[in-house]
Amino acid sequence: MIFLGQASNYHFGQALGHLFAWGNKHDSWVLKQQLAQRYNAKTDKVFLYHTGRSALTAALQAIAPEGSGVVVPGLTCIAVVRAVRAAGCVPIFVDIDPNTLQYDWEALDKTLKVCYNVSTIVAQNTLGLPLDMEKLEKVAHQHDLKIVEDLAHCAGRFYPDGREIGTVGVAVALSFGKGKAIDTMAGGALVLKSKAKIDPQQPTQLPHWSDRWRERWYPILGAIIRGGYHIGLGKVFTAAFLQFHWIKKSADAELNLETRLTHWQAKLATRQLTNLPSTPLREYACVQERDKLLRVLRLKGYYLDEIWYDTPVSPARYTDEANFPTSECPNTVKVAAEIINYPSWYDAERIAPIKDVVRQWQKGTHGE
Repeated sequence: MIFLGQASNYHFGQALGHLFAWGNKHDSWVLKQQLAQRYNAKTDKVFLYHTGRSALTAALQAIAPEGSGVVVPGLTCIAVVRAVRAAGCVPIFVDIDPNTLQYDWEALDKTLKVCYNVSTIVAQNTLGLPLDMEKLEKVAHQHDLKIVEDLAHCAGRFYPDGREIGTVGVAVALSFGKGKAIDTMAGGALVLKSKAKIDPQQPTQLPHWSDRWRERWYPILGAIIRGGYHIGLGKVFTAAFLQFHWIKKSADAELNLETRLTHWQAKLATRQLTNLPSTPLREYACVQERDKLLRVLRLKGYYLDEIWYDTPVSPARYTDEANFPTSECPNTVKVAAEIINYPSWYDAERIAPIKDVVRQWQKGTHGE
């Protein structure tokens, strides 16, 4: 069986190593040093947080004037929107190019011509697919915008011009959450590379003990959930673990600028930093009748229901909060209704049967 989520990128040895990992202050310092060297900053300009959304909030607070607009791609998650608002800014959604999942350049130009007081643009590099940074830099220069690079999906990847993602913007925000390019179940980092209007305080509080417990045990509990699907109890296990608060939905992570990354997670993140993915975080395809296709795939043992992103601002339960301008972003709405993802942590041979099924649905031959 193949899964997209439930820590399916962790094999048993990694899950045990995660459960019993330990660290100290030196490990956090090493991570800061490594991030500073990699992304051209000073070590004291690196800040480690308990969540990626906290890191992004701190980045925006440091460079974006309060009340200003922050441009984000239409296809994003509620964590980004909350970070923008928590920084005292206003999210400005821009439609995407369905062929790249990045900004639609015409839509971006049109938006910037009618929106005033915009200070910042987020380079998201959705699913680890690099955007055209040279073009984005020209737009930013033309409109006097600062670029924040969001590396949740794309740490270790490179722009088409050869520069590493994370070496261009005035601030870099990383997420170490579930399924991200660096995955320690939770965590994030901010790297500031230019003089900011404020310098964040280093967070010092430990996450609540219950969060630390969940983060240590999640790879094990995820394996139990995946095993449950073999006997038809996967959803039952998931519901039970949520009910007992043994697991928490990723979108519900805290946003707290005073809570730091644990030292043991910093140690794990440093290890992963030396072996970042060289391929997109998740391959994708756009299909019609997606729900029917997912049912067919489940019958074949492929559980790909955890989609990034099945609604313009994911997850769907936060649609009202996002206040997304549907009529202004038709490409985003269409892609969100059709996209599916392939897991990147399986080799091409294991993914090939899934792609064969998907191609039939793309060609409209699945009913023949």
